[in-house]
Amino acid sequence: MKVGFLVNPIAGMGGKVGLKGTDNVAKDAAKMGATPVAPARAKEFLINLKKFELEKQLKIITCPAPMGKEEVEVAGFLAEILPLRLEAVTTAKDTENAVKLMVKRNVDLIIFVGGDGTARDILNSLNAAQTSVPVLGVPSGVKMYSGVFAVNPSDAAMVVKAYMEKEAKLTEFEVMDADEAAIRSDQFNVHLYGFLIGPFLPMRIQGSKQISPETLNEHENQLAIARFILEIVDPEGTYILGPGTTVKCVAELLGVEKTLLGVDLYSKGKIVRDVNEAKLLNLIKNWENTWIILSPIGRQGILLGRGNQQISPEVVRRVGKERIVVGATRSKLQGIEGGVLRVDTGDDEVDNLLRGYVRVVTDYKEWRLVPVQ
Repeated sequence: MKVGFLVNPIAGMGGKVGLKGTDNVAKDAAKMGATPVAPARAKEFLINLKKFELEKQLKIITCPAPMGKEEVEVAGFLAEILPLRLEAVTTAKDTENAVKLMVKRNVDLIIFVGGDGTARDILNSLNAAQTSVPVLGVPSGVKMYSGVFAVNPSDAAMVVKAYMEKEAKLTEFEVMDADEAAIRSDQFNVHLYGFLIGPFLPMRIQGSKQISPETLNEHENQLAIARFILEIVDPEGTYILGPGTTVKCVAELLGVEKTLLGVDLYSKGKIVRDVNEAKLLNLIKNWENTWIILSPIGRQGILLGRGNQQISPEVVRRVGKERIVVGATRSKLQGIEGGVLRVDTGDDEVDNLLRGYVRVVTDYKEWRLVPVQ
């Protein structure tokens, strides 16, 4: 099997610094202290793939540094390097050109490390070439609403193995992307751009985000959840409020206005809106009475690692699993694939800490035990 492999080196840099994406703001992210995320995610994927000892059945075709060559070599794979000329800062055009060259090499599968913007660039290139090579995403962006991504890098390796062994079928995935400028203004504006085909392995592919229905019953369910959450947490505590409409209802009952799509910090009647990781670590003084309030992403079921990277592994360590409170309406919980929640913080130790079971508040004085993978 011939596999095209490319890395978007700036994908995900806007997460921890609270920029809600990296499109057109990579330089700003770097000035705020952001460091590249994608190279480590690429290495994690490749190292897990290496464990399956598939080298004899696999030929990797990749891009020059910083779009793949270094990561492939570190993992110990031999690869053909595409004749691309890359600048220090890569662009969407580089991704599109790489895909065109991969198509000419007749690759059987394109694997990319990036986010929704990278998926769009690949879709554009394949559409221009009037071809439909299967595609698999290794998640490294901030949002990742598209369905073409594996849940995490190790799951992506398992999907590749299953596909090579004809145990994963091809299916059609939505390519969705949010207007990041709108999101930074707290407006949710997501578009469907088309479809990519790719290998599907149950519980290993995240699927596309499902938007919460705007109905009276749904809102009443969210308010009931918010009331019960405020009875669970210490009223004198500090609350890290994750994104989403359910958590926004918690803020409404507290009498403060939160950002819909950002992470906010509440304490003693006051709120600091749209905080990043650095602000959380700097502003919180009493970690033993700090609570993280979250709601999973619809259909995907992801609690941490998508759109809330400001709540970093270090923040999670300081708070602890026992003070993470999760709320989800009955309809949202029913719509989550496999009935499991997922975490993908980029830190294996923290992901393992969070795995097991978590209580999910589904209504007033009602909760369910839900497994976390």
